[in-house]
Amino acid sequence: MSKVWTALRERMEERTLENGLRVCYLPKEGFSKTFAILATNFGSVDASFTIDGERHDTPAGVAHFLEHKMFEDEDGNALQKFARTGASPNAFTSHTMTAYHFSCTDRFEENLEILLKFVFTPYFTEENVAKERGIIGQEIGMMDDTPSWRLFCGLLEGLYRNHPVRVPIAGSVESIAQITPEVLYTCHRAFYSPKNMALIVCGTADFDEICRMAAQFSPAEAPEIGQRHYGDRREAVNELTVERRMAVSRPQFLLGFKDTPLAAGESRLRRALLGELAVRILCGDTAPLYAELYGKRLIGRDFDTDYMLFPEGAAAILGGESRDPEAARAAIEAETARLAREGVEQALFDRMKKALYGLWLRVLDVPEAYARQQAAAIFAGEDYADFAALCDTISPQDVQAVYARWAQRDRSSMSVIRPQ
Repeated sequence: MSKVWTALRERMEERTLENGLRVCYLPKEGFSKTFAILATNFGSVDASFTIDGERHDTPAGVAHFLEHKMFEDEDGNALQKFARTGASPNAFTSHTMTAYHFSCTDRFEENLEILLKFVFTPYFTEENVAKERGIIGQEIGMMDDTPSWRLFCGLLEGLYRNHPVRVPIAGSVESIAQITPEVLYTCHRAFYSPKNMALIVCGTADFDEICRMAAQFSPAEAPEIGQRHYGDRREAVNELTVERRMAVSRPQFLLGFKDTPLAAGESRLRRALLGELAVRILCGDTAPLYAELYGKRLIGRDFDTDYMLFPEGAAAILGGESRDPEAARAAIEAETARLAREGVEQALFDRMKKALYGLWLRVLDVPEAYARQQAAAIFAGEDYADFAALCDTISPQDVQAVYARWAQRDRSSMSVIRPQ
């Protein structure tokens, strides 16, 4: 099936194979590189699940560990195979997704075969799993020494008491010590089912050939997907402030507003647009409050904003270095309450919405970013290019309603790292 977004001058070819694997081709004529990503709707928050009537509470970090081990083949390492073709491969694990990808200028079909084969053919042994524990343990140690990562993890701990999003993506040295080949095989069977995955290709390729290869090198049968468990929910944050001391020159802070989860039938793409627009109007780099706080030296040029969505949760995040994190927090929370009462000025709303539209539009010309965003959208039953029409449905009153949720009592938490 072909889809066309006339206003964006974009089109997409898509097909769902008999085993449930969704295949999307985003043509980019004239581009020198082609990018392919094979993603599974399985991230760090999916550590607890039921499959075949049996509940599994797997160790923290198992999705990330599995990502590392998937490159191992019985006949060698997939990275070495990509090196011989000249492709540039990589992978990532987020809270909600694990993905494997490559970019290349030629030999696309050969690289696609490598990608499909190693992702759908797990090979775990006691020896290679034990070796990986040491490698990932070093990675965890480096992340634990990174102030920005500890700041982020501290914020999620403050916002959530039980949700697995508060657990670091890579887990801990103690948790990964419990990961065995059997655990990895169970997770692969539960979530690397073709009907829980998507193949996105962006660049220049033959769509029919992509589908033929995907059908050839993916399992004919698609196992049932694990039923996930995320713990109990509560509206209030877990802690109002989480504080640590590390080797930093100035205090750093992240302020988070705990938002409501997606409602049944609500568009994930529209909520992402709405959340990002709200946080940018509140204190984005061209917002009035940003200029005020910057002038008072309460924030610096590293100050940034974000909005994240995950199963049964959502949060707005703002922060950076500050000489007085408490004063910055008070000002941001006061502005949130004011916007909840008074609403957003139409001129400011129009300017910020146009800027956000431009940022999302720019993604369409970056194959790596476009394919990744399409993978996230397709798992929610949407297409990334739908953002243009969805953006037109957002009003100042919609944004004001977001602030009304954020301004409620006990809906914000702050993570702070101070100099030792």
